[in-house]
Amino acid sequence: MRQGWRWALSLLLLGGTVSAMPPFRLTAIQQLGYDKLDPLWQYSGKVMSCTFCHVNRQGGAPWNAFGQALQHGFQANPNDNFSQVLYGVLAANGDSDGDGYPDAIEVFARTLPGDPDSHPSVPLAELERQFQAAGGLAQYVPKSKK
Repeated sequence: MRQGWRWALSLLLLGGTVSAMPPFRLTAIQQLGYDKLDPLWQYSGKVMSCTFCHVNRQGGAPWNAFGQALQHGFQANPNDNFSQVLYGVLAANGDSDGDGYPDAIEVFARTLPGDPDSHPSVPLAELERQFQAAGGLAQYVPKSKK
């Protein structure tokens, strides 16, 4: 019985390393607080799917509207790291996908800021109140800037 438990744990850990997430995604998950809801977030594609920034579920080109905003952020600030660019895009208070919800509000509501079909079901004014009560944009400041 003890051997079976160790084998299952090894298989789980091995599976996690085979499907490791890209560094940008790992950084975004932690910076945006998405890791707080799932103790096994490093092994889950559900915590933040590739479609957060990409059109395709597997990632890669093409990028959705939010992914393009990040690309423009890197072009405008080539010396910034990913955390700084991500914060800059959210701080710009843009609505990448044009669905009426700013990107930072969509991140807070856990919808996709680059997909106009994915938007919160809660009215914007209520979400903005909740967002400010939770700390507003300050909750997404990169750790190096806090």
